[in-house]
Amino acid sequence: MHPYMIDSAGMVGAAQFIASPNYDERPLQNNDQPANICLIVIHNISLPPGEYGGNGIIELFTNQLNPADHPYYAGIYTHTVSAHFLIRRDGKLIQFVSCLKRAWHAGASSWQGRPRCNDFSIGIELEGSDFEAFTAAQYCTLKPLLAGLSSGYPILDIVGHSAIAPVRKTDPGPYFDWSQVDTI
Repeated sequence: MHPYMIDSAGMVGAAQFIASPNYDERPLQNNDQPANICLIVIHNISLPPGEYGGNGIIELFTNQLNPADHPYYAGIYTHTVSAHFLIRRDGKLIQFVSCLKRAWHAGASSWQGRPRCNDFSIGIELEGSDFEAFTAAQYCTLKPLLAGLSSGYPILDIVGHSAIAPVRKTDPGPYFDWSQVDTI
């Protein structure tokens, strides 16, 4: 099996797994089957803002963020959020939630008139911000991850968080190079 392929448990072999408690079951459709995973949402995140390489993102996604560690954390440490994947600046891939489960990454959102994007999407966080380019190593990890997800699920679109929550969100931001992503 290719290291970026999705296994039957919704896991990627190339990823380090760090379990987040911030997920639940995907809702069932009329046929009592989970909602089809058909959307990939690209985000950016850095904690503290604009700083890279620390444990802030992992601590946020695992409910271990200490509000005393940085002034910014005081406003977010109680948030229960996650994503399926995080791609660090050096290209390292971390998985927090099985793709079969609903990670809490999109919030209030809508795609093509369909609300609650967490129900049917995969969330990928890139360590970065709206204010600088992402690294070549991140794109080198993102491309095979997207290919693995697209071969495992009926993906119809890859969008930024800003496309599904335009009033609230701007990520992945103007420095994300969409030409690096094969469109579906």
